[in-house]
Amino acid sequence: MPLSPGQTAEVQQVVTPALTADVLGNRGVTVLGTPFVVTLMENAAHAVMVPHLPPGGGTVGTAVDMRHLAATPIGMTVRARAVLRETDGRRCLFDVEAWDEVEKIAEGRHERYLVSSMERFLARAAAKAGPAR
Repeated sequence: MPLSPGQTAEVQQVVTPALTADVLGNRGVTVLGTPFVVTLMENAAHAVMVPHLPPGGGTVGTAVDMRHLAATPIGMTVRARAVLRETDGRRCLFDVEAWDEVEKIAEGRHERYLVSSMERFLARAAAKAGPAR
């Protein structure tokens, strides 16, 4: 079955001290850091695409627009859900949301692209370093 609007996936993560704003430099703020919420949402969108990847293919995120609505303490489980909103082949746009055990903590949109050859993609990225690096 090809990628089509309405397909969904969910992922979850227990908040540990390693996932807090404190470890990102916001000392003393021992709640789930926003970049980790974004990561969870990206992982949910990626999970929608995985069954549709060609051999050697992958996905990359290209845009995130989200609002972090509520703080989540260490020890709680957070779950993120991605719903494919639209696709035009390689490009996929998702509606994403995240909840902790009490309430919705984030919402937004996320864009990902299908990469048909990760080997070629990574080689192009490595070429930026050039021989001098």
